[in-house]
Amino acid sequence: MAIISQIFLLLGAVFYLLGGLGILRMPDTFDRIQAGTKATTLGAFSILLGVGFAQPGWLLKIVLIIIFIAISNPIGSSVIAKATYKSYEKPTNLKRDDIKELFGGEINE
Repeated sequence: MAIISQIFLLLGAVFYLLGGLGILRMPDTFDRIQAGTKATTLGAFSILLGVGFAQPGWLLKIVLIIIFIAISNPIGSSVIAKATYKSYEKPTNLKRDDIKELFGGEINE
């Protein structure tokens, strides 16, 4: 169990590292949100599973935490993306503006 735990912990650290690099390398906020959210979600899952394998008594609590993260991270990133869309200049490389189409050009406060 210790080896499996260490593998998951290492995998989580790699996901966090790649997420940080993605945030540094991406050109705009929308790409950074995607890189950060996906990598930190997978990193957190891996680290929590590593802790779960190291401490089997905590596994139920860890599963509940994973479920909470799986629900809250996408919602949080969507809120950040919408706030960014409303506050800053739009990216020039958009092929289709779904939010503008959805709200008819106006975003309700």
